[in-house]
Amino acid sequence: MPSNNGDLSQLEQKIGHSFQNRKFLSTALTHSSYANEVKRGVVCNERQEFLGDAVLSIVVSDYIFRHYSHLPEGELTKIRASLVCEKSLCQFARSIGLGDYLVLGKGEEQMGGRLRPSILADAFEALIAAIYLDSGMEAAAEFVLPFVKPELDNHGSRVYKDYKTTLQEIIQKNPEEQVSYVLVDESGPDHDKRFKVEVHLNSNVIGTGAGRSKKEAEQMAAREALELMGE
Repeated sequence: MPSNNGDLSQLEQKIGHSFQNRKFLSTALTHSSYANEVKRGVVCNERQEFLGDAVLSIVVSDYIFRHYSHLPEGELTKIRASLVCEKSLCQFARSIGLGDYLVLGKGEEQMGGRLRPSILADAFEALIAAIYLDSGMEAAAEFVLPFVKPELDNHGSRVYKDYKTTLQEIIQKNPEEQVSYVLVDESGPDHDKRFKVEVHLNSNVIGTGAGRSKKEAEQMAAREALELMGE
């Protein structure tokens, strides 16, 4: 294995993790184009990429589950998808200059592989796996969350808001107006309940929502009301 273009110690400083076993780091940085070109038992990062994708999903899912407790499953899925997509992962990789450390085949190097979004995103996932294999889930989470949290902070107020709170803040501007939530339907067995809720402004229905819990249904009703109000 040749030395990478960048110094591995420098990369360790950037990511805040000193590897006990640098083999995991070297593998994370080795693209399949190099492994196919050199042969001789060189291992590329594809398997670690597979594992890193799963670790990333767990870390992100756990964080948003705990910090966005008012959101239903569908909304959480959208948030996770926006954070683990190629575009986001490529940005994360570029922020630490990961492309400088990749080991590429000659052809891929000549074609600008160090800048290719798919290669950068895959290498970032492989790097997550390297940290996980080296030091466990807690270390992997400590690496991932500083990238994820700013994205949530930047977009959370617009995309991932608490619809009930937002609606209440708008209605409170008119003290004579009152918002209430009314359960209008409940169906399904105990292990798979479905609830339907209406949100009323005084006596008028301004939104309807459904969910697996009353809380989720209320949030969906408030979201519909906000959409109808152009918010």
